[in-house]
Amino acid sequence: MTPAGPGVISVRGVSKVFEGEPEPVIALEEIDLTVQAGEFVSLIGPSGCGKSTLLRVIADLVEPTRGEILVNGKPARQARLDRAYGMVFQAPVLMDWRTIARNVELPLEIMGVPTPERARRAAELLHLVELDGFSQRHPWQLSGGMQQRVAIARALASNPLLLLMDEPFGALDEMTRERLNLELIQIWSRLGATVLFVTHSIPEAVFLSTRVAVMSARPGRLSRIIEIDLPQPRAVATRETPRYFELVTQVRAVLRGDGADTPAIASTNRAGW
Repeated sequence: MTPAGPGVISVRGVSKVFEGEPEPVIALEEIDLTVQAGEFVSLIGPSGCGKSTLLRVIADLVEPTRGEILVNGKPARQARLDRAYGMVFQAPVLMDWRTIARNVELPLEIMGVPTPERARRAAELLHLVELDGFSQRHPWQLSGGMQQRVAIARALASNPLLLLMDEPFGALDEMTRERLNLELIQIWSRLGATVLFVTHSIPEAVFLSTRVAVMSARPGRLSRIIEIDLPQPRAVATRETPRYFELVTQVRAVLRGDGADTPAIASTNRAGW
């Protein structure tokens, strides 16, 4: 069980209602979630369950209807203004007219970091995501997987202790996705960052995470939080172990609503998570 404490992310009683016709849509209802430093927590649930909305509420891109969100002990709005996290979306959202290096440098440029320091940091990050030699290319010259690695490097530019990732590999083919899963978990291990990761892939969630938060169909609630006790470091062979398959089966059962009889590796969010 994850140690108690205020956490890098603290979500308490968060609900989100989108007003509209013919009636309002309740996207989130009474969400409680704590993510501790160094964790890799995945949000998974049926399409339309509010997992991306929850991530955007935490990122202060969407305002909650009710509840409290703290990021590193600060209100979500202040955390955004302080650049307390990096964010990666499903689409890389790169600027085609800027080189790869200058795309990575963009957050530092906005922050007023001197040009030599920006260039040094971009080179470090491109090495980290294994894109040495591509710094002067443009996004349209790279594959989809390579573009997503650039987006990850850009999100890391300001040395955030927290990464918010909204289905970053959802549009990629299976082989590229599995390779980027390995690269992401190596980056996470090396940097010691905290990651909150939205996905619709059960195998991906189990492979990457220290915990998986399963959400119910709309209105989105946290159904259960499952400890992922696979040993670190994770590798290709991890996907072939009996325990991996057991955990994939467990998450799938909770998503179907028939996992209530397996409490040994699961806990509801009402237990103080």
